[in-house]
Order: sequence, then C-alpha cells, then structure tokens
Amino acid sequence: MTREEFKLDNQLCFRLYTASRLITQAYHPLLSKEGLTYPQYLVLLVLWEKDAQPVNDIAKRLFLETNTVTPLLQRMEKERILVRTKGRKDARQMIVSLTEKGRELQQKLADVPHAVGGAVLCERVTPETVPDLFRMLDGIIGQLRGDKTEN
Repeated sequence: MTREEFKLDNQLCFRLYTASRLITQAYHPLLSKEGLTYPQYLVLLVLWEKDAQPVNDIAKRLFLETNTVTPLLQRMEKERILVRTKGRKDARQMIVSLTEKGRELQQKLADVPHAVGGAVLCERVTPETVPDLFRMLDGIIGQLRGDKTEN
C-alpha cells in the first residue's frame, strides 16, 4: 500500500460515515419536535409501510439485530407509539403494531422526507441523479452484506 491509500480524504468509508452522520443531524430538529430519534423514525417508516410486523422482520428490514431493535421498541411502547403483542400462531414471536399516536405521527411528519431530501440536493445530487445514487449505495450495501445477487 502507498501512503496515499492511508490518507483520510482517500477513504470511501470516511465519506460515507460523514454523509450518514450529517444526514442524521439534519433529521434531528425535525424529529425532536415529536420527541423522536432517527432510529425510532426508521422503525415508524417500516411500520407505516406495513403495520403489525414481527420484531424479526423489522430488524431485518433495518439491517439490525433483534437485540438492537428490542430496546428501541420498548422505549417507543412506553411513549405509546406502538404496542408489542405475542403472536397468535407462535407465542414466542412478538408482533409490533402502531397505536393511534403512531399512525398520527405519519401525518405530523409528512414534510420530513421532503425537507431532508431538499437539504441533500446540490449541484451533483439532483432529483434526476437520486435513483443512480440509490443504485450505487444499494450495490455497496449488497456487497458488504455478501448478497449473491447483483443490484
């Protein structure tokens, strides 16, 4: 390896990390109005797509382990955003469902995707280039996860 390869500015991981951190910061003032964190918002996005899901499915959708998601769900349950109930077919399975408060948050946070999306747009990232950016990031994610299929 050359010295150039060890420069911070030449590290893809650093650019991805920095972008992720700054995007998460952009969400903070928008979500904190409703007392939410960014990871809680991600759980809500999953449940707004399809309510009443097993904890395992939510964890898989977020590329997280269940032991990471469970405390998050517990906090959200305390805030009455969702409820966890035992599965009907398998009592070991926990099903997560939105409460009325959780469903109402979707309307209250309706402007968040547009606001953060607008903050990310720049000369090189435009509405027209976003699908290409998604494909590139999906490719990186798939490669790092060891997916066998091409994205």
